[in-house]
Amino acid sequence: MKNYILSIDQGTTSCRAIIFDKTGTTIGLGQKEFKQFFPRPSWVEHDASEILATQIECIKTAIKKAGIEGEEIACVAITNQRETTVVWDKETGKPIHHAIVWQCRRTQELADNLRKDAELFRQKTGLIPDAYFSGPKVAWILDNVPGARDKAKAGKLCFGTIDSWLIWNLTEEKVHATEGSNASRTMLFNINTMSWDDELLKLVDVPPQVLPKVQPSDSNFGTTRADLLGFSAPILAVLGDQQAALFGQACLEEGMAKCTYGTGGFLLANIGHKPRLAKGLLTTVGWQQEGKDPIYAFEGAIFVAGAAIQWLRDGLGIIESSSDTEELALSLDSNEGVYFVPALVGLGSPWWNSDVRGTIVGLTRGTGRAHLVRAALEAMAYQIGDVVEDMKKNGISIKELRVDGGATQNNFMVQFQADIAGVPVLRASQSESTAWGVAAMAALKTGLIKSKKEFSNGWQSDSKFMPTADRQTDYAGWQAALRGAFACAAK
Repeated sequence: MKNYILSIDQGTTSCRAIIFDKTGTTIGLGQKEFKQFFPRPSWVEHDASEILATQIECIKTAIKKAGIEGEEIACVAITNQRETTVVWDKETGKPIHHAIVWQCRRTQELADNLRKDAELFRQKTGLIPDAYFSGPKVAWILDNVPGARDKAKAGKLCFGTIDSWLIWNLTEEKVHATEGSNASRTMLFNINTMSWDDELLKLVDVPPQVLPKVQPSDSNFGTTRADLLGFSAPILAVLGDQQAALFGQACLEEGMAKCTYGTGGFLLANIGHKPRLAKGLLTTVGWQQEGKDPIYAFEGAIFVAGAAIQWLRDGLGIIESSSDTEELALSLDSNEGVYFVPALVGLGSPWWNSDVRGTIVGLTRGTGRAHLVRAALEAMAYQIGDVVEDMKKNGISIKELRVDGGATQNNFMVQFQADIAGVPVLRASQSESTAWGVAAMAALKTGLIKSKKEFSNGWQSDSKFMPTADRQTDYAGWQAALRGAFACAAK
């Protein structure tokens, strides 16, 4: 019997593969980190070939740990880090340059030049021109790899976000495809017509010949290669990671919201079947199921959340593990005036300022590593609190916030988030909301899950954090620290 779903969860720092049954129970898991490249300050790259090899290894590990045969897998689903850009040669299948990661800021000058048409981009894509998005990254690769632009115009190159790269390599048919949630992160895709936009392609200078076909999120993206994975099964769902988490948190009705705390922090709110715009927020495609109108979402994108903890561990060496942070934060009665603005790659929502840099304020001779750790955890909550306030101004009054991601295991941070946002925060009992979200979409397609109602009724939280403290003074201190960071950037 084909009772299982393989969920491929390709993230910013690691590849993961999870075997789920139809209830969302994890049967087997494979996970492995891969190398991060920082060739210049604010530049971030990945080796797409290493990602592919690592992902295949994780898939085989997950199947082995599950103790099942590949033939028992009914379908495959893919969720991926968004905006990260790969350009590869159609004939050789090899990338022509390292993948440029969503965090990378090398294309900021190009993005700034496009801001003269910011309103056009906003109306068509729901985005503002920024180095964060894929389109400028494609143009950079074509302009900086000798001969690439000519090969692109001749139809000899493929562009894809990581979903497209995996689909191409893992399918027997070498399918070159994507879907709306990923396409809507490129600055090249019109979210009103759900198609690539010729006017935007000309502005960003990306030839249409390199683009993948855009399919519904739950359509058939091809059959997996038995010679690579040891089994054949259809890929029946693909979603960008944050949209997958929105689906996985069962935020299926307008006004429902989730926040995922990973490398970055991403708050998405379901806004229904009609796109609308909001200053400071992105409008993005949530998903589109076959035969149905798209679901759209407001998004607040925070570039640095868990990455700040990684920096404390790897960059400064002041903690050994992220698991140490809760105890360190709770060793203090307050932040004692220490604030960390983690603008290590600029600031995303709702500020969209690429010039501001990270600052730490309020240091004294008594400041120790516990203060820096607490400041980093508080900064996650402050940034999301700013997005909650911005959504409220734009007609989305969040009644509760469903949360997931590694940082939500830190009870101090989640409670602080509830206090800052002023709403109940519900931690999902399904800790794999992203991987499960896209797996559930595929399971709905195959009939392993009978209905959205069945899926939604299965959502549960393991903890509910109610606002318990008045944090107005703390929040005012955060706002002052932000102003200071902006003042430094202006000089």
